Amino acid sequence: MEESSTILHPVAKYDQGVITYFEDEIATEYPLTIVLNGEEFATMVCTPTHLEELVIGFLASEGMLRFYHKDVKSLSIDETRGFAYVELTHKPSIHQEMHSKRFIGSCCGKSRQSFYFHNDVKTAKTSMTKTKVSPQSCVDLMESMQNNSNEFKHTGGVHNAAICTDSQMIVTRSDIGRHNALDKLFGYCLMNEIKVRDKIVVFSGRISSEVLLKVAKIGIGIMLSKSAPTNLALKMADELNITAVGFIRSGRMNVYTHPERIIGAQQSAEV
Repeated sequence: MEESSTILHPVAKYDQGVITYFEDEIATEYPLTIVLNGEEFATMVCTPTHLEELVIGFLASEGMLRFYHKDVKSLSIDETRGFAYVELTHKPSIHQEMHSKRFIGSCCGKSRQSFYFHNDVKTAKTSMTKTKVSPQSCVDLMESMQNNSNEFKHTGGVHNAAICTDSQMIVTRSDIGRHNALDKLFGYCLMNEIKVRDKIVVFSGRISSEVLLKVAKIGIGIMLSKSAPTNLALKMADELNITAVGFIRSGRMNVYTHPERIIGAQQSAEV
């Protein structure tokens, strides 16, 4: 059984001159080391829920595997010691130096160039999705994710992410690490053989370049966020043919790239 995602901790609260004492729910930080084919591969700090999905999604995003049922021979997690043991059916090419080495390459044949980590060149996908979604559906999907994020309601200390169709949420995951939340979704899709080309990612955090690349690696072409994007993330979204939407709050939103997938947005952008 997975460890709890929260713990109770005594708190002294000061409010308008009055001090009260109570126990507050705090998000759990849990170190997990992945041992891949007998070799230590990576250690991450995460929320200790859906750990198998996290491990599979992380390894897929790093280019170590493509399919769960075909590539994974065994997966076991020692929660007491904080180790995940993965045996693949093949011997992956592990070059640790390449996981932090930046690579300059162009995307989609455009003259514009973006900075990618060397490993991202192999795993980031240019979206070919034909999915379209209405602005109201974007707002509704964001509200649905937030309403179903119990860990955030209880602690305020986690990021939330969800995989959705154009009208309903399929699955939501939470983690103290925003990358981890997306890796859990990636792992869920691989383990359950969910086709992602026509799906949408809904996300509580800002759209950074690293987050945008995670979405590209999953293979999804529409990303909805409650928060702001960065300029490099938008440059990558433009080149990778991903629709990036931010500041989805109180019935409002900003469409930053590829507005043709947001019904009505392209016409407005052209006016």
